[in-house]
Amino acid sequence: MRLADKVAIVTGGGTGIGAATARLFAREGAKVVVTGRRAAPIEAVASEIGGIAVRGDAADPAHAIEAVETAVGGFGGLDVVVANAGTGSPGAVGDTDDDGWRRTLEVNLTGPLLLVRAALPALIARGGGSIVLVSSVAALVSSADSAAYVTSKTGLLGLARSVAVDYQPLGCCANSLCPGWVVTPMGDESVDELALQRGITREEAYRLATAHVPMRRPASADEIASCCLFLASAESSIVTGATLVADGGATAADVGTLAFEPQVNG
Repeated sequence: MRLADKVAIVTGGGTGIGAATARLFAREGAKVVVTGRRAAPIEAVASEIGGIAVRGDAADPAHAIEAVETAVGGFGGLDVVVANAGTGSPGAVGDTDDDGWRRTLEVNLTGPLLLVRAALPALIARGGGSIVLVSSVAALVSSADSAAYVTSKTGLLGLARSVAVDYQPLGCCANSLCPGWVVTPMGDESVDELALQRGITREEAYRLATAHVPMRRPASADEIASCCLFLASAESSIVTGATLVADGGATAADVGTLAFEPQVNG
């Protein structure tokens, strides 16, 4: 097992990518602390995998400290941190309100900083560890009306590089992960809006949203969890300060040539 005798914290672990990651880590031998704002989902996942649930707000410094203390006190240490909790507030720069901007930055960017900062002493005490910051393809290309989200997710790439440079000498790897479309409750919410606008089903909306993605489909949460596992395990021992893009090839496509395609295949 690739995470035998390891202890991990997975934030936003009640649903979607976080839940899939917590389950996969447990199958690979890890003891997992699962965090999130809603008690019921994280408690259900923790109960299923023999983990510990810690309810709280990712943007709260006290919650970050509690998650780390729970890992150390409950399982004896800490080896892996997956900062996955996220939120979004719609709006272009001219339309973004202060509260939405602040909340998005606090959860998506400051929250991972708080968790990593709290976790570093415990990671270093075990001889180092792996930090995975779940970003988004929004860190590489921008969608419309998403100024706060795009900015917050872009910041995670810089945060991972900074942690890698400063703490790799102490054994701590840090990398960012950029998924594209993923079938999760958050993804469903977005494509349901598209489905309503177009009068189509959710499945059809996912196909439409990924029509120009080379793989012509969204990822599953399990596929993104596998990327987290790679970055958390010894298999990525030479990888730090890097960005792993898991988008089915979306950012490889040249959007400027799409008008020349006679039709979308698949």
